[in-house]
Amino acid sequence: MANHQKDFLFVLIKSLSKSEKRQFKIFASRLETSSNTKFIELFNILDKSEFYDEKLILKSGSIKKVQLSNLKSYLYKQILVSIRLNIPSQNMRYQLREQIDFATILYNKGLYKQSLKILDKTKQQALENDEKHMAYEIVEFEKLIESQYITRSIQGRADELAVQAKELNYRNTISSKLSNLSLQLYGIMLKTGYVKSDEEYQNIDDYFNRHIAKFDENKFGFREKYWYYNANLWRSFLVQDFLSCYKFAHKWVTLFYDNPSMIYLNPVFFLKGNHYLLESLFMLKYKTNFKKYLGQLEETIHDPKFPVNDNIASLSFLYLYNNKLNYHILEGSFAESEYLIPEVLYKMNQHSEHLDEHHEMLFYYKIACIYFGNEKYTDSLFYLEKIINNKNLTMREDLMCFARLLYLILHYELGNDYYLENQLKSTYKFLLKMNDLNEVQKEIIRFLKNLNSIYPGDIKKEFIKMKERFIELEKNTYEKRAFLYLDIISWLESKIENRKIGDIIREKAQLSNR
Repeated sequence: MANHQKDFLFVLIKSLSKSEKRQFKIFASRLETSSNTKFIELFNILDKSEFYDEKLILKSGSIKKVQLSNLKSYLYKQILVSIRLNIPSQNMRYQLREQIDFATILYNKGLYKQSLKILDKTKQQALENDEKHMAYEIVEFEKLIESQYITRSIQGRADELAVQAKELNYRNTISSKLSNLSLQLYGIMLKTGYVKSDEEYQNIDDYFNRHIAKFDENKFGFREKYWYYNANLWRSFLVQDFLSCYKFAHKWVTLFYDNPSMIYLNPVFFLKGNHYLLESLFMLKYKTNFKKYLGQLEETIHDPKFPVNDNIASLSFLYLYNNKLNYHILEGSFAESEYLIPEVLYKMNQHSEHLDEHHEMLFYYKIACIYFGNEKYTDSLFYLEKIINNKNLTMREDLMCFARLLYLILHYELGNDYYLENQLKSTYKFLLKMNDLNEVQKEIIRFLKNLNSIYPGDIKKEFIKMKERFIELEKNTYEKRAFLYLDIISWLESKIENRKIGDIIREKAQLSNR
């Protein structure tokens, strides 16, 4: 598991590629300062170390404890400057920022005409790439210069800049309001989770409609559409309207494919949109479209033109492999998916500095589900225990809840009757504490608790009765999500028919042509 509490400087140095380290050393050798030797030595010590150890640094002798804090800050800054000087030229935002910096230098030297020429060209590039915030900044800068550089066309120029500033400010305000709404809805999701009643549904709908009613999608540009779809998506997830989730996630992804340059300028937004599209298809169990869009995403990620950096590489791994596992779970091909597990674990370790605990635990849960589907119950327990023993998992309490319920089923399958009885009590207490005890969870606990008191000849009847009960619960809008975490109905069917759960799920997937 990743250690997310490491020293910032140490983490930064460890994130550098070989070429970035080489570039830094060349850059550092040009700095003629009295501390030059010391900060390069500090860099070399940390680069060779497997973990941050202040005693090891001081042991070198040339660096004193009183110097260390300032030296670390100085080294941190110089590494960032070195990386900034070697950023790939194809990054449009850096190009635009660089040109604005050049225009500022010329302005400060009193070379107004040259500065305005650069700004005008840069503004056009910003508008072409939908960088409206930067375009607005440029217009404000142009207004400042025009007020000092008097020309015969100042009146017409002033009107032109005033109109541009007004339009850009209006567009940026819309984007800001929509992004605020999206963030607030996401905050509600983290705080309270999905709606659990008609009253909560109505509250979310009222809140959303109050904020969204004033906007007209037909007048939006790329960025406004992006945030509009984003806000609608979060509203749909909150109220568990997965068909609407699919609709807006599809619009989000299509927006990028209709504007391919935006894929490479905003790769994170593109990746997230695809992830939500696949997640909504998983919720709807639309296997055919899921496979189609997963293949499309993988093809785009492997395109040589797709941007590459540590953040994008980690997100690409997270969304691609998360959904590869989901696809196998969706179609019940558990045996065929086991080859992915060592690959996922290797890549999790490779990207450990960029993965939060929630996503690590999510991978463990999916791996546990695959082993469960293959009836490798001991292997499944191993990964569920990683989740259950995690005391820091507060962001996804639902994941913890269903991990514990699957844990109970595994102990039942393994015949651990004594252990099962203890786990039933602790799981019930845990769910009460989490305030997340819905009807599905209550029924699972009640069912497993009563199994030991049922005569062997009556167990099959009990399984049939529980299957009918769960089929009814699955129709409930506020209960159906539970069956996406844990396919309890397929498990019951496997016990009734004395067949493997993987065969049951695979047959259901084949019968569905969606």
